[in-house]
Formats: sequence, C-alpha cells, structure tokens
Amino acid sequence: MSLPTPLDPAPPGLAEGRELYLKREDVHELGAFKWRGALPALARYRDQGAAGVVTVSTGNHGAATTWAATRLGMTATVFVPEGASRTKLARLAELGADVCEIGADLDVAKEHAVAFAGAAGLPLFEDGAEPAQLDGYREIGEEIVDQLGVAPAAVVVPVGNGALLAGVGRALGERSAGTRRIGVVASAAPVMALSWQAGRAVACDLMATMADGLAVRVAIPMAVEWLLEDADEMLRVSERELARAVAAYDAAGIRAEGAAAAALAALPQVDADGPVVLLVTGCNIDADLLAGCCDDPESFPA
Repeated sequence: MSLPTPLDPAPPGLAEGRELYLKREDVHELGAFKWRGALPALARYRDQGAAGVVTVSTGNHGAATTWAATRLGMTATVFVPEGASRTKLARLAELGADVCEIGADLDVAKEHAVAFAGAAGLPLFEDGAEPAQLDGYREIGEEIVDQLGVAPAAVVVPVGNGALLAGVGRALGERSAGTRRIGVVASAAPVMALSWQAGRAVACDLMATMADGLAVRVAIPMAVEWLLEDADEMLRVSERELARAVAAYDAAGIRAEGAAAAALAALPQVDADGPVVLLVTGCNIDADLLAGCCDDPESFPA
C-alpha cells in the first residue's frame, strides 16, 4: 500500500464535539501497524548474516515478522501462546509462518522461543526490545505532524510492550514539543503503566484482558526506558470501556480489535485543548469477540 497511512477526521458519532482525528494503521494489507517495526529490524538481522528469525507474538507482530521475512528472503518461526486469536493464526498460516503454539501466555511462549532460537542459532526478534523498530514507528509520528499541518494537542496510543508509543512519542518530541504523548493500557494488564510510574520495569502478575495486543505481563526494561523519555501520560481503561469502544468503532464502519480501540476508550480521560489524534492500530479481531462487544458490551468487567 502507499504511504502515509490516512489521517481521517473522526466520524461525528465518535468525536463528541472534539476536533478528533484517526490515524488509520489498520488499513495496511496486514490489518495492523507492526510491519513498520518488523521491516527495519529484519533488514538489520539480514545484514548481519541471519537467514531467518525467531519471534513470539499474540498474532500481529508474528504476521508482520513473516511478511517482512518473505520480502527479505528470510524464514520466520513464530511462537504464539495457546488460545491465540484464530483470526491472527489464520493470517500467520496464509503468510507461510512456521508456527509453534505453546504456553499459557505470551511470556511463557517467549521462554520456549528463547530456547529454540539458541538451539537453532537464529536471532530472537523480541517485540519491544529491538531499537530498529523505533525507526519504523517514528514515521507514524512524522506523518501525523505532516498530515495535520498544525501541532496536535494530544496523540493517544495503545500500549502493549510500549515500542509503538516510544517511536511515535520520540518523533512528536522532536517535531511537536507541545503535544501530549499519551499511552493507554488495559486495567487488566497494567504492567507497562506501573513500570512507567515506577521509573523501572516492575513485576505484575495481572494479565486478563480480551485485548490481546495489550496483553503484556512482563515489562521489557528497554521499552520502559524508552517510555520514560517519550511518553507524558499513561491512562488505564477497563474491559467494558474497551468493548464499548470496539462497538462504537463498528457502528462507525470501522473494524477495530480490542487494542486498537484503547485510544478511543480513553478519550473521556484526555484533557486537551485542540486537535486530538487516536491511533487505530489494527483490525484483526475474531468475529465472536467482535459480536460480543457489539451485542453486549456491558457484560464485560467494569
């Protein structure tokens, strides 16, 4: 697809009287933003002599890694936790990934990926721990400033491992210093917000969100260091707020996965005088979860 990705005025039903814009990373052929970080990261591994990579993912990162590997003549082995999104697993299969489904959550799957990569002599591409990813994510922040034409009052970014906010936030810090760089985590997976508040990676066992792109239990220290420099605020949203936001996007004709809806879910908490930009990070949501959010968002935990 052509770049930049669209920066669209939000439909009136979502804007609630604000000057609101949506940065549509969901319109890429992969349905998510992760390709932006995967391509420069894998190019670096290839230039260092690697013929393939190993990674761990809940879906979108693995798809982007496989997509980038194909374009660079490399192989990709993707470890995913048991119970991963069927939609995202189907995409991995379509792209030709070698998929290993193992472990109760992302961090357990990562332990297996680390062991496999060591035995195979392949680099482990850990999402959120690869500096080259920032180069790709910085481009999103650059595009927002260029497309909007004025300094946004705030840019609101869903936070899983934190690399996306770090890259976008770094570009905004350089190009639009007055813009509030706001991250959003699920209250049911708060480790990145807790770590940012503490100024270091902290332990947290809580990870029970339906938004798999936000489902981080163990903070990556490097990503926390990035966020301490490149984020101004961290907000939390409940599962019910996420479900309501998924439903609101659907009513506006936008298919958004739980993580992609996080910025909209946090909008009532955003205090900004001027244009606000929400990142819509992906559309790869299972049909049954989408139906649950649309049919009965109040059934999700508050």
